[in-house]
Amino acid sequence: MVNIENVLFTTTLLLYFAAMILYFVFIAVKRDAVSKVAVIIHAAGLIIHTAAIVLRGIAAGRLPLTNQYEFATAFAWGLSLVSLVFILKFRFPVLGAFAAPVTFLIIGYAAMQSKKIHELMPALQSGWLGFHVSTAIIAYGAFGVSAVIAAIFLLRDKMKDKGFLDRNIPNKEKLDMISYRSAALGILFLTFTIITGAIWAERAWGSYWSWDPKETWSLVTWIVYAVYLHLRIRRGWRGRSAAIFAVVGFVCVIFTYIGVNTLLPGVHSYA
Repeated sequence: MVNIENVLFTTTLLLYFAAMILYFVFIAVKRDAVSKVAVIIHAAGLIIHTAAIVLRGIAAGRLPLTNQYEFATAFAWGLSLVSLVFILKFRFPVLGAFAAPVTFLIIGYAAMQSKKIHELMPALQSGWLGFHVSTAIIAYGAFGVSAVIAAIFLLRDKMKDKGFLDRNIPNKEKLDMISYRSAALGILFLTFTIITGAIWAERAWGSYWSWDPKETWSLVTWIVYAVYLHLRIRRGWRGRSAAIFAVVGFVCVIFTYIGVNTLLPGVHSYA
């Protein structure tokens, strides 16, 4: 079963790479047929990716969300899912040209991690595992899409073919709103992540909060996005400044996941 999972993972990696290239080709040649093929391959990659995660869970006899490889591939899955939903909902294939490289880099990072299945340490043997990690995956995926759309917002005026822009990219006001909604979805699920993590920590270690580096940077990320939402709702923040803030927020997300695990090891070093 592990061998089948490895084959599915490799297939997923190749499909995401193919989708990324086709999204780039779509922008270059501006043909709708290319974007449709890219979306189909993207969706196929997501389906096979889902199957690989399910098989991993069956082989491990638990939720496959407890080490660097498992969380990275789940992170890529969340970003792939959220971006595909936004592409289909808003008829926005250009989003794929920005989201697919991020997804490919994250799953590429997963490919460099050890795939060995380990038995769960006692602290992780809890029903809170699924709630805590799954909400983090959705939050990170939503933040990633928010940042990607913010990047498109910042680059939109620099794109020359206005007819192509009008057909395939929402106007700046709509881009701004989509980025905001995605960030709002992300902070909602990050709030669930922090709350469930605190409850789980109290049951596992007897303390709701220990200022572990991962906990601290999760809180920093939450504060960054809370400030973003506050400025938008209370101060009417829109446009370029909000887009830059959304990109900076996702940098905090990436550091919370990869940077903290690499530079600031703690009790969350397994994830």
